Amino acid sequence: MELYYSFSVLIVLASFFAYLNIRYLKLPSTIGVMLIAMAVSVMLVITGNIFPKTLGHLSGLLNDVDFTEVLMGAMLNFLLFAGAIHIHLADLREQRLPVVVFSTVSVVISTLAVGAIFYRVFPVLGLQVPFIYCLLFGALISPTDPIAVLGILKQAKVPKALETKVAGESLFNDGVAVVVFAVILQLAQGSEIELSVANVSWLLVKEALGGFLLGSLLGIGASNAMRKIDDYKVSVLITLSVVMGGYLIAQAIHISGPLTMVAAGLVIGNYGKNTAMSEVTKDYLNKFWELIDEILNAILFLFIGFELLIIPNIWSYWLVGLAGIAVVLFSRFLSIWIPAKLVPFKSKFDSGTIKILVWGGLRGGVSIALALSMDEGPYKGLLISITYFVVVFSIVVQGLTIGRLASRVLPKAD
Repeated sequence: MELYYSFSVLIVLASFFAYLNIRYLKLPSTIGVMLIAMAVSVMLVITGNIFPKTLGHLSGLLNDVDFTEVLMGAMLNFLLFAGAIHIHLADLREQRLPVVVFSTVSVVISTLAVGAIFYRVFPVLGLQVPFIYCLLFGALISPTDPIAVLGILKQAKVPKALETKVAGESLFNDGVAVVVFAVILQLAQGSEIELSVANVSWLLVKEALGGFLLGSLLGIGASNAMRKIDDYKVSVLITLSVVMGGYLIAQAIHISGPLTMVAAGLVIGNYGKNTAMSEVTKDYLNKFWELIDEILNAILFLFIGFELLIIPNIWSYWLVGLAGIAVVLFSRFLSIWIPAKLVPFKSKFDSGTIKILVWGGLRGGVSIALALSMDEGPYKGLLISITYFVVVFSIVVQGLTIGRLASRVLPKAD
């Protein structure tokens, strides 16, 4: 009953805030919901002495919900599958080299750049943070989360190739970043692990290839099952079982759940739709997963907005938070510019494309969830606070301006 109560409150708030946004703010849905939740959080903090029960009740509700487990163990799987099922494999194949490079090499470059720069910046701000924790922050802040920006890019009518690069990178880099974060976290917490190139490479290969293989097998099996029945109600249930059951299998055999979901979504969204479904089934399946995507995004960004209530002393870190925004943006630029200049891509990246890839690399709930997953320690509060500043700036400022930037620096798509 307690879980049902918490979920009910979140759904009611998400729907109310979504209504207010559509009715008055008219911002992209996820951004509007998050801003309203942040405004409510600030008002509750200011009026805490007047309405202490309301503040305490909502803070208690948020503390009862394990954000890391809810996002990484449930919501992320649905969101990645919902995103992948709408990606055309032909478009992804055309952009396979940029997608692979930006979702792997760029994650590593960004992690190292953020860690190295912050190791020099922290002492200037009067803080002493070990280098391993600087790298840890680099790992958790590196995965991009362009949920809010994809719809804006479509409205700006950017070239299809660029849209595929942004979508592909976001779908695949979560799994890579989680592995990098897990390795660095074990080192930071003093775990005895063999830190060799061979060991880390094997871990990445196991997580990535294992996830792709499991997801592909699940996608092919589900598609073949749907082809024998072509019933839209059962087909929706099958895709739900792929997401929920597939994650449990991935966890049990210690491979990447996010990459499993991406691979399953791509197979069902392409092979399944082309060979196993009637137009009616396709229509119902697309609308169902669009609705799931919209609902979970509203709840996710509601969570992000209300995180202000449970992050202690966040405003005491405002200066280092602003520094974090600058460091992360510069590191994002390096992670795109270096591969763009060194890797022999089929078509060279012009300055406009690089600007969109840099500014469109939004950070989101995954970064907050990874920061919250750290064990309690002297640096957890600091890293969570910086992460929150970066995520909010990324979603609000970058998310609201990426469409205008795309219209200015890119040629219009036909």
